[in-house]
Amino acid sequence: MRRQITLLVAATTSIVLLAFLLPAASLVARVAEARALDTAQAQLQTLVPSVGLDDQADVVADVSAGSAAGRRVSVRWTDGTWIGEPGQLGDDAPPVSAEQVEGADGTRLVQPVRREAGTAVIEVFVPAEQLRAGVTRTWAVLGGLGLGLLLLALLVADRLARSLTRPVTELASTAQRLGSGDLSARATPAGPPEVRAVGVAVNRLAGRIGELLTAERESAADLAHRLRTPLTALRLDVDSLPPRERERLLDDVDALNRSIDEVIAEARRPVREGLGAGSDATAVVGERVRFWSVLADEEQRAMAVELPATSVPVRVAAGDLAAAVDALLGNVFAHTPEGTGFRVAVRECGDGTAEVLVADDGPGLRDPAGALERGRSGGGSTGLGLDIARRTAEASGGTVRLASSPAGTTVALELGRAPA
Repeated sequence: MRRQITLLVAATTSIVLLAFLLPAASLVARVAEARALDTAQAQLQTLVPSVGLDDQADVVADVSAGSAAGRRVSVRWTDGTWIGEPGQLGDDAPPVSAEQVEGADGTRLVQPVRREAGTAVIEVFVPAEQLRAGVTRTWAVLGGLGLGLLLLALLVADRLARSLTRPVTELASTAQRLGSGDLSARATPAGPPEVRAVGVAVNRLAGRIGELLTAERESAADLAHRLRTPLTALRLDVDSLPPRERERLLDDVDALNRSIDEVIAEARRPVREGLGAGSDATAVVGERVRFWSVLADEEQRAMAVELPATSVPVRVAAGDLAAAVDALLGNVFAHTPEGTGFRVAVRECGDGTAEVLVADDGPGLRDPAGALERGRSGGGSTGLGLDIARRTAEASGGTVRLASSPAGTTVALELGRAPA
């Protein structure tokens, strides 16, 4: 926008300057020519009395004095001889009245003067250099003046455009920060009234978004907290069971209790918190595989695990990555028959990213194209599992790939590398 305003002012100023300078330059040339011709005409009129009344010797002196001014003064005497340099009239008959003849090399003024012995002719020749004397210098002054005015206009336009575009640029920067999750970003209203109004509206919108998100997080935390009451009742019921079943169910209740704590903490976590956090994909996936391995043994599922010997840092919080892996493994156990094998792998990619892969040998998905859509499921579930995995991958700067066929389903999470 700043450049467009400057170019607009440059174009407008150039048109105005051309409209002024071109007529001025033409006028300067005409004034210089008219001044030179008026001077020559005055000199010619000065010689008329001398040529008409004085003798030839006096006329010679007057002609010599006139030629010293840079113009060529000649007089053809009544006998056809020339006083001074011969003029262009030659042997032609003298004109009956004053003439002005323009040529390529200058302008010639001719004036007949009647004497007793005949007609003498005065001829004053003004060279083209005298007709244009001072014109080039004046044009240079006008050009310099126009260039100076143009530069001044561009400077003023640039400062004006800067004062107009700077508030808009700051607004765009604030909008980008808000879009990236920094809800503390605020714009400083400045510039024209319309831009200031937009800045105030953006700040109001940012505040309202923060209020809504805070209310939403607190509502989610409250809903999760309400699960503690039935969970406490369940713990009391478990305590009445025989010791063997009681210990196993108490472990499950404790795990559920920890999950509720994580849900509450996640609900109250600020939006930007954790964007720069990272975790070790090898450790997180290994821990979740060990958790699910118990159920895999009970259902007689063959489980293949491929974990690198070194840590693989990824740009995902450990809790988020664990939730995504649980969602993928939960889908395997929920939507494939018992005894179906599966494979879990963590790989480092050559472009600096990492990949977490979960593949099963099940019958495949009914609708692979819509499986990643939130809330859509072909197996009677909530349809949130794959969406959780997708959002986790995209939050890290990566993506998710899904491939399904009658021979099985493969889900690969491409995760961004954790910052150094």
